[in-house]
Amino acid sequence: MDLNYTTEQLAFRQEVRAFLQANLPQSLSDKVKYGKTLTKSEHEQWHAILHKQGWLASNWPVQYGGTGWDSVHRHLFEEELTRASAPRIVPFGLAMLGPVLQEFGSDEQKEYYLPRILNGEHWWCQGYSEPGAGSDLASLKTTAEFDGEHYIVNGQKTWTTLGQHANMIFCLVRTAKEGKPQEGISFLLIDMRSEGVTLRPIVLIDGEPEVNEVFFDNVKVPAKNLVGEQNKGWTYAKYLLTHERTNIAGVGFAVAGLASLKRIARTEMYKGRPLIENPHFAARIARVEIDLMAMSTTNLRVISQAAAGKAPGAESSMLKIKGSVIRQEINSLARSAIGPYAMPFVSEDLDPGSNDLPIGPEHATSVTATYFNNRKLSIYGGSNEIQRSIISKSLLEL
Repeated sequence: MDLNYTTEQLAFRQEVRAFLQANLPQSLSDKVKYGKTLTKSEHEQWHAILHKQGWLASNWPVQYGGTGWDSVHRHLFEEELTRASAPRIVPFGLAMLGPVLQEFGSDEQKEYYLPRILNGEHWWCQGYSEPGAGSDLASLKTTAEFDGEHYIVNGQKTWTTLGQHANMIFCLVRTAKEGKPQEGISFLLIDMRSEGVTLRPIVLIDGEPEVNEVFFDNVKVPAKNLVGEQNKGWTYAKYLLTHERTNIAGVGFAVAGLASLKRIARTEMYKGRPLIENPHFAARIARVEIDLMAMSTTNLRVISQAAAGKAPGAESSMLKIKGSVIRQEINSLARSAIGPYAMPFVSEDLDPGSNDLPIGPEHATSVTATYFNNRKLSIYGGSNEIQRSIISKSLLEL
């Protein structure tokens, strides 16, 4: 297969690059570049900029307000976003729920929810994981009993990313206990402002409440908020996960991380010389760069197959594993490079105003936080252990 970009694709890359240079606010780019947390309003600002351009829903068909781009154009777009240090497009409504509604939702649900995802009126979060039901998602215990007009939801979800900003949550709930666990799960859309919904932030080691617990106590959900058929939610969940795992290798993030690592290694000194001139450290950078180049080629091969209408199989799992390993190694090297400035957070650092004056060079302010936060890469989107099982099963079936 031809892994070279066409003239049209290269022109598209330049178009995206020019747009970002003209429209990406420097204040947002700087915060992303140095690993600082964006506020809800800053996320919404970038959301609105992309929506005005018509580039927000890069994975949606034109009929629903999307770009209609193929997998190669989406890859180029995402690559340029990370190269420019643009904010991540919050994926829950656009990359996860939107495709599910387009495929399985009712006409009423499409007409109501899809425009509100695009205009930012609805900020969605994902209600999948529970205590004791993460990688083994089929063991979830949150229940939804139908009373003729409503589903009455009781239970708990956890690790709900950016749930503190959300006003809507899509949930997997148990609507039947008979048969296989997967056969009794349904897919519900729940308003976070409903009576009986309680959100409790989980403050991570970097002091940020990126994830949350969500509790449901006799929450009434209208029957019309059921997506598809009752007890068919497992099918919709698997479909959603295929979209969550799109670009899960994180090539663009790894490329940006490697560039940052090299900048740090050229700045930090070791025995009077830039750290990058240390043979041992330079060899470690070279090793991870070679791995990244190999993964990038594999990623392009999978994208090329997708553009030809072929669905990726075990390749997605391979990319997920390798992508998380490479990004974590880059984070580890950056943390090693900044030496004493990589000291773990202490409680005083989490007090308001304590970090107004950075300690050490600017590039050191976020390295430790990024290192700890990205330990999750080997878990979310399906843990690496689960992905290895998928790969082995695929090989054994050959």
